[in-house]
Amino acid sequence: MTTHTLETAEADIVYDVHGPLPTAAGRPPVFMIGQPMDASGFATLASHFPDRTVVTYDPRGIGRSIRKDGRVDHVPAVQAGDVHAVIDALGGGPVEMFASSGGAVTALALVTAYPDDVVTLVAHEPPLIPVLPDAAAAERARAGCRDVYEAKGFGAGMAAFIAMTSWQGEFTDDYFAQPTPDPGLFGMPTEDDGSRDDPLLSDRSWSVSDYRPDVDALAAAPTRVVIAVGEESMNTFTGRTAVAAAELLGQRATVFPSHHGGFLGGEFGQSGQPEAFARTLRDVLDATD
Repeated sequence: MTTHTLETAEADIVYDVHGPLPTAAGRPPVFMIGQPMDASGFATLASHFPDRTVVTYDPRGIGRSIRKDGRVDHVPAVQAGDVHAVIDALGGGPVEMFASSGGAVTALALVTAYPDDVVTLVAHEPPLIPVLPDAAAAERARAGCRDVYEAKGFGAGMAAFIAMTSWQGEFTDDYFAQPTPDPGLFGMPTEDDGSRDDPLLSDRSWSVSDYRPDVDALAAAPTRVVIAVGEESMNTFTGRTAVAAAELLGQRATVFPSHHGGFLGGEFGQSGQPEAFARTLRDVLDATD
């Protein structure tokens, strides 16, 4: 693995290249992106592609990528510009792309703005509130997590976020009637450290979950867009947004093993089914070869 820094006027973007460039056998690199997760979350998944050149990166303001623009928000179009710049630095596209969570939103914005950058996009569980039938309730649930975080800090905010993202089905009165979970039940800290800058729990990433895909632009792009959903998370918040996004694009969501973090192999203390997940991802990517 080699690590590189792409210096721009607004941010220094750090990315890792696992394997040779130019790539072996002329196949495009597999670019793996997340949001707000940094490159470290793809360590296990990348290890299951030893025959491919894999690229990972830290989004601006997260991990090793330092912002210089004085901003703290996370905007999909801005992140897409950074990914486009990294693809240019690699030698130009197209690449194959696996994008997780908010990274999948960035990837949809990338294909919209730079349609020649990606030959195949696997967008795994993008959290797109506007595509939900209960979008207003989902916005209320999101705001509730932010309010708990602002009032009580990281542990309480994360417990509220876990409760939101694990809720089955639409956000009904039953959801809003439940008490705020005890962070200790989830192994989260009960003490408030005073920080309020977490990109997941604050409103700094609301532009990610507020994103509405440009259906016409995605349909016109040469990119094959595959919306993916975890078999265990199908009826949770991000599973439902994935299914709804796929329907919006005129397709059915492709089912992957495990859950929202199904590719993780112990990163951040979470594990899915990374070997099975990688096999499915390889099958989806190879379907276009």
